[in-house]
Amino acid sequence: MPVALLSVSDKTGLIDFARGLSSLGWDLVSTGGTAKALRDATIAVRDISDLTGFPEMLDGRVKTLHPTVHGGLLARRETPAHMSALASHSIPPIDLVAVNLYPFRETASKMNVAPHDVIEQIDIGGPAMLRSAAKNFESVTVVCDPNDYSRVLAALQAKDDDVDLRRVLASKVFEHTAAYDSAIATWFAIQREDLLPDRVAVSFERAQMLRYGENPGQQAAFYVESRNAGLAALRQHGGKELSFNNLLDLEGALLATDAFVGETCCAIIKHTTPCGIATGATAVEAYQKALACDPASAFGSVISFSVPVDDAAADAVSGLFVECIVAPEFSEGAIEVLGRKKNLRVLEGTANWSPRALDYKRVRGGFLAQERASTVFDVTTWQVVTHRQPTDDERVNLLFAWKAVASVKSNAIVLVRDGATIGIGAGQMSRVDAAFLAVHKAQSAGHEPKGSILGSDAFFPFRDSLDQAAEAGVTAIIQPGGSVRDTEVIEAANEHGIAMVFTGQRQFRH
Repeated sequence: MPVALLSVSDKTGLIDFARGLSSLGWDLVSTGGTAKALRDATIAVRDISDLTGFPEMLDGRVKTLHPTVHGGLLARRETPAHMSALASHSIPPIDLVAVNLYPFRETASKMNVAPHDVIEQIDIGGPAMLRSAAKNFESVTVVCDPNDYSRVLAALQAKDDDVDLRRVLASKVFEHTAAYDSAIATWFAIQREDLLPDRVAVSFERAQMLRYGENPGQQAAFYVESRNAGLAALRQHGGKELSFNNLLDLEGALLATDAFVGETCCAIIKHTTPCGIATGATAVEAYQKALACDPASAFGSVISFSVPVDDAAADAVSGLFVECIVAPEFSEGAIEVLGRKKNLRVLEGTANWSPRALDYKRVRGGFLAQERASTVFDVTTWQVVTHRQPTDDERVNLLFAWKAVASVKSNAIVLVRDGATIGIGAGQMSRVDAAFLAVHKAQSAGHEPKGSILGSDAFFPFRDSLDQAAEAGVTAIIQPGGSVRDTEVIEAANEHGIAMVFTGQRQFRH
C-alpha cells in the first residue's frame, strides 16, 4: 500500500485531496492539526508518531525530523542497498508528500506583531520534508501548492507514472523554499536595521506572462513580491491585458503623483517620464492643466490621479486616446464612461511599496540596490542664495516644481506656472539642452515662459542654463546647488533679478 504524508498549514483543498488518495487505496499519515482536520472529515489517517514510534515534542517543534520520515523519502527505489536498509530498520517508503509551510510572511507582515510570534512561524520540519522528497522526485511525488492537488490525483487515477510531472513539482518546491528563506532573511535584516545586508535574497512570484517585452520578439513576464501589494494589488476594469511597457509607465505615473499625497494631482506619462503634471481644485481641473503642458505627447499615455476619479474627470479623459488610467477610486459613472473605450485599462486601488523596499537596477552580472528616493521634502532646510527673495506665489510654485522634477528622467528641467508644468525637458545629455527643450516644449504648446518657475533635478554646472532661463523670462529657480561654479551661477541670477533656492538635495532619475 503506497504511503502519503500530509502536513499542511494551508488546508485549502486538503479534504478532497485526502479523500481522493484514500479512495485509491493510499495509507495516509499526518501531523497535528492536519490529522485532526482529516479525522473531522471521517477520513482514516495515522499519526506521524505511529510511523516514527516517537511522540511529537517541544510544542510540535519536533515531529517529522526523524530517520523513519527522511529515510522513507530519500531512499532510491532502484538501489537495492537503499531498499535493504529500509527493510532492516522497518522503514516504509513514503511515496507522496503534501506539505506547505507555516505562514511566516503573513505573520511577519502584521502590525505590532511580537518578534517571538514571528520566529515561531519559521518552519523547520516542513522545508526538510519538502527538500528530501523533491531531491528524490524520480520516486516520490511532492506537492507544496494546493493548486496542484487535482492534477496529481488525475495522474494517480490514470496510473500514469509521470516523472516529468514530479520533476515540475520538485522544481516548485525549491522555488517555494527559496522564497520562504528569503522572507526570513529579509525579516532578520529588518530586525537589525540593516538596509543593505551582506547578501540579498530576492524572491518574486510570476504573476503573469506578458505578450512580449519592450518589443515584439522579446519574451517577458511580470513577477511580484506579493499579489496584495504594489502594482499587483490594483484592480483592472476592462481593457486589454497589461503589457510590459504599460507596467513600466504605470510605475512612472505613480511615482509622479507619489509626492502629491494630500493634494489633487494628475500626471500624464509617456515612456516612463511625465509630459504633464498638475494640481487643481478638482480631478478634472488637474487633468486639464496637466494635458495643456504637452497635448501632442499625451496621445497614447498612461495617466495617474492622486484622488478618486469622478464622472467629470472620466468624461474629460475619455476624449483622449489613453493606454491606462490609475486612481485610488472611480465613481460608478466614471467606470461606465471609461468602459466604453474597449482597449483602455482602468486600474483602481493603492499600489503601496512593501516596507523598507529597495530600488533595484539590473546590470550585467549583478544589480544595484539603493534606498527609494524620498517623496517628502523639508523646506526648512532650503536656502535662498540670491539677493531677491521669492514671492509667496513663487514659493508655492517652487515647491511644486521640486516635487514635479523628481519624476522626470535626468537631465531634467521643468517650467511651472500655477501648480502645473508648462514645459518639460527630459533625458538630455546636457542641462542646457534640457533647459532649451523645456522652453521649446512650452512655446510649442502655446505657453508663455515669461513669469514661470524653473525646477532642475541637479545643479547647474555652468551659468549657460540660467542665462537661457532668464532669456525666456523665468523669475525663480529651484535646484540642489553644489557645483564648483555655484558662485558664478548665483551672480548670474542676481544680474537677471531671478530668485534662486538651493535645496541641498539632488534628484537624479537615471
